[in-house]
Amino acid sequence: MTIRFALQIPNFSYGTGVSELYPTVIAQAREAEAAGFDSVFVMDHFYQLPMIGTPDQPMLEAYTALGGLAVATEKVQLGTLVTGNTYRNPTLLAKAITTLDVISQGRAVLGIGTGWFELEHDSLGYEFGTFTDRFNKLDEALEIILPMLAGERPTVEGKYYRTREAMAEPRFRDHIPLMIGGSGEKKTIPLAAKHFDHLNVIAGFDELPRKVQVVKEACEKIGRDPATLETSHLAIAIIDENVTADVIPDDFKQQAVYGSPEQVADQIKTKVLDAGIDGVIISPVTSLNGYQPGGITAVAELLRPLLAK
Repeated sequence: MTIRFALQIPNFSYGTGVSELYPTVIAQAREAEAAGFDSVFVMDHFYQLPMIGTPDQPMLEAYTALGGLAVATEKVQLGTLVTGNTYRNPTLLAKAITTLDVISQGRAVLGIGTGWFELEHDSLGYEFGTFTDRFNKLDEALEIILPMLAGERPTVEGKYYRTREAMAEPRFRDHIPLMIGGSGEKKTIPLAAKHFDHLNVIAGFDELPRKVQVVKEACEKIGRDPATLETSHLAIAIIDENVTADVIPDDFKQQAVYGSPEQVADQIKTKVLDAGIDGVIISPVTSLNGYQPGGITAVAELLRPLLAK
């Protein structure tokens, strides 16, 4: 598994009718594939996030959308950045990801996290609880999901979940790459070191060097080679040569790269790669609503040499 250079599709508000919405999603994924991106991710949300738009803006269910992308693409890995564990029973999630892996011929990535969007939980009837509650649920869910992905039949009598010889068949392979998002030094990073192939580090640019060091220490503490836990950073990318620093909201300055393709690529190098992070997942937005073809291709041409190993 390698996630060095990936695309996240952050919204489905394209200024088109519903009939053109999914063809636009396909166009983005195909452009990413042609440009050399190794993975394409969608968000696992039912409502649009407050920092991007209003809750009633278009949002597709993630695994249904990924199933469609599996037959519209040929090479890119496909997954969520990341699945909210609270939204699905772990046996259902295991079934969904193994099905995606079969449909895509072995290109599925299981991204998973605790879930965090309280409005979604309250509106749709999912229990939210405290972060500790959600983290403990995720820990218990992994006791079910990971064996099922490997072809085992776990029986679990837990605090949150019960299974009896649960199985997921068919399976395309015995190991689907596992990604977690977060940067908590007491819980998330140690959990990543214990179970995961990839950690998407959710932190400001100025925090990344420290997070890289914490990842290294967490791996070494349990005898794992730190090089076997890949890292990436999700960067909001505003690919528009007319955008300058003064128009970037303060809340986004530690997450956003912006400007011309050359400026975006240079900022990713200096703020992410030079901090010791292995790869980047770009989440492109524009100064106008909608998908603008060509922008991610231009950035890809500049970044591919920097990410080659």
